[in-house]
Amino acid sequence: MQERENILRIFRETKGAVLRDDVAKIKNLSDQTTNTASLTHDPDNIAAAVIIYSLSKILQREDYKTLPGWENFYKVYMGAIDKSIDALERRNDEGFRQSITQIREAIGKLSGKLKNYIQDVFRSAEINKASRIYEHGISMEKTARLLGVTLFELARYAGEKEDDIPESITVSVKDRVKFAMEMFEK
Repeated sequence: MQERENILRIFRETKGAVLRDDVAKIKNLSDQTTNTASLTHDPDNIAAAVIIYSLSKILQREDYKTLPGWENFYKVYMGAIDKSIDALERRNDEGFRQSITQIREAIGKLSGKLKNYIQDVFRSAEINKASRIYEHGISMEKTARLLGVTLFELARYAGEKEDDIPESITVSVKDRVKFAMEMFEK
């Protein structure tokens, strides 16, 4: 596992943010993990980014907390975060991966609207994180494969977001050469 200490820090801070009901902090932590995942292409970092981003989206929705099955799902989710922290502290990579799998299995055990909502949140999180990793310069095909999304889903989402992202503005070759020349003149 690459970046174990970073993932451990992210999960510890996520747990604290959940206890303080600081959804913005949880989302920020997910973004930090996404940056690392885009550099390392490490599946464990990617899984952490999706899990934490999904958690931020789920906790934003107060109405989820009123649906049948919420209490049990929340307990399993938080238990899995505790197990993730414990596994990372013990350098138990397989234990970490099992705790991530436990969250996915908890979704499968839900029923009704809550199951549908949370499945949608996780799928959207995978596509969102794929888009963010793609923005960091990883090929669309590799990004889609890393996150288990289709090229179509990623292309559609990235295309919708492109106007909102200043980094996606293409700079002409002439301007790039000019910028490079200016760097060497100083």
